[in-house]
Amino acid sequence: MALIMAGTFFYMTSSMMGTPIIAGFSQSLGANGAIMGFIAGALSLSSLVCRPIAGNLSDRTSKRRLAILGASLFLIANLWYYFVPNTGWLLCARILNGIGFACISVCMSTWLSMLLPISRMGAGMGLYGTMNALAQAVGPDLGIRASRAIGYRHTFLIAAGLAACIIVCVLLIKDGGVPVRERLSAHAGGGRHRLHLDSLFEPKVIPLALIFMLFAIPYFANQSFIVEYAAAKHAHVIVSLFFPCYALTLLVSRILLRNWFDTKSFLFFMITGTVCQVLMLGSLAAMANNWFIVFAGIATVGAYGMMSSITQAKAVVIAGKARSGMANTTYYAGIDLGMFLGPLIGGFLYGGLPISWFYPALLVTMPLAWAVYIPFHRMHGARKDI
Repeated sequence: MALIMAGTFFYMTSSMMGTPIIAGFSQSLGANGAIMGFIAGALSLSSLVCRPIAGNLSDRTSKRRLAILGASLFLIANLWYYFVPNTGWLLCARILNGIGFACISVCMSTWLSMLLPISRMGAGMGLYGTMNALAQAVGPDLGIRASRAIGYRHTFLIAAGLAACIIVCVLLIKDGGVPVRERLSAHAGGGRHRLHLDSLFEPKVIPLALIFMLFAIPYFANQSFIVEYAAAKHAHVIVSLFFPCYALTLLVSRILLRNWFDTKSFLFFMITGTVCQVLMLGSLAAMANNWFIVFAGIATVGAYGMMSSITQAKAVVIAGKARSGMANTTYYAGIDLGMFLGPLIGGFLYGGLPISWFYPALLVTMPLAWAVYIPFHRMHGARKDI
């Protein structure tokens, strides 16, 4: 289990290292704002498309085999980044990186849950989430610092080294995560299955996924363009402070407020998240000194950080245990869309508007999130926790 968590940390760190620097790298190759955003979001788009395929593979082959495939694609993609001559080849490498991301992300948490005893399931999966949170902060910070010290291309060699560490961790795990035979038999003897929406997603959870997507768009737009924004504003700040401040506050909040997700209503988190999102974007728009960066990182916990947990928890509650797998698939689709649309929209804003409007323009996501929530709340009005 420790090796799975270590492998998870390595793959997420490797992926997140490129998030804040890929836009700048593509700009150095001649890309404009829109192309910068599209290349940055291409990883998530290819991941979204490939995730259902990877999900089916995880039920038919061992988790070790799928994880090694994903890690190998990570390794190849990051080596490809080092050699790319133009934006076309950079886009191809980014797509390959996304396919690898889909393969790893869909199997690692399932593999861990197979090894955990029922009595320790909550604690184990909570620690797994903590590894993801740490990697999402360490990766961007490391990417920014390394790119400034050794350049974009050599930074991706570090990410390639982390991908190699994933392979080592996976190979050292004794239990290969072989699928349950009964499940394979059910797939083999079930006859032909027609493709329906509920065979790919959980319809009742789609509004929650859309709400989280709208909270994720500003987060990932900021992650991709915070360096370029600070440079364009000639702000004398350490932008990489944002990520460790976010990670530290998120870890502390998850320990202190761990019972809130079972006792507070979704409306409470919607209000809190909206306020924190406004504070985060306002602080980043001002960016007068490092304290604004620190405050923005802390405020992000109440917005993206908390909403990522509450939407996943409520998704499983609404869908029910029998559909918890589809509920999580739908939830992760919201993440993928946020990771794709955030950089894409950020690229259009960065290239098409005065730089001072970059963060204020992202505030439009909050009215849209409430426009999705209100009919969703009415539909589930009988539930006191919604």
